Amino acid sequence: MTLERIVIEPQVEATAAVIWLHGLGDSGAGFAPVVPALGLPAGHSIRFIFPHAPEQAVTINGGYIMRAWYDIKSMDLHDRADMQGVMASEQSVQALIDEQIAAGIPSERIVLAGFSQGGVMSLFTGLRYPQKLAGIMALSCYLPTGDVLPSQLSAANATTPILHQHGEQDDVVPLSAGLLAKSALEAGGYSVQWQTYPMPHSVIPVQLKAISTWLLQCFEM
Repeated sequence: MTLERIVIEPQVEATAAVIWLHGLGDSGAGFAPVVPALGLPAGHSIRFIFPHAPEQAVTINGGYIMRAWYDIKSMDLHDRADMQGVMASEQSVQALIDEQIAAGIPSERIVLAGFSQGGVMSLFTGLRYPQKLAGIMALSCYLPTGDVLPSQLSAANATTPILHQHGEQDDVVPLSAGLLAKSALEAGGYSVQWQTYPMPHSVIPVQLKAISTWLLQCFEM
């Protein structure tokens, strides 16, 4: 499936890209305003892509139809994500990455980012993507496979930097779920920059400053 998206181009020719996936019930429009808020240097060359997840029924919300990367079956972390849906969305996200490569941006100049459900997808897709990425950003999320790493991990992204941030007062995705993912990633030898903030299930300005710094490091700008 080709995902509809919001694209924010830099003022100069793009030499890097960030694909940023939103959370459950949101859309790409929910995160597009972060671009000016990141305070990136004038003249940066990063293209930002904010895709919209397809609409589907979500079990934990009484079957209500909303934008979702996959169905959430229960609050049990070990049986939360509908893996068939995760794999279908992975293909759509991979297609977005492939599009950017075809447009002239090398895979190692692409960051895959996401918040909540989008963060779950950025971790899952990024860890399995067959070509080297610049970085993986996982905000307020968990591994869809619970406390174990996904299968068929990509050797190309074994050393890819991962920025993993979580709110200490998150009542949607508990901090413990983020810590389980962090532990699994570290046990797997991944380079994880873990940061927590005194916030609920959200993104706050001080966090955006850290994201901006990390992105510039990933792209060596």
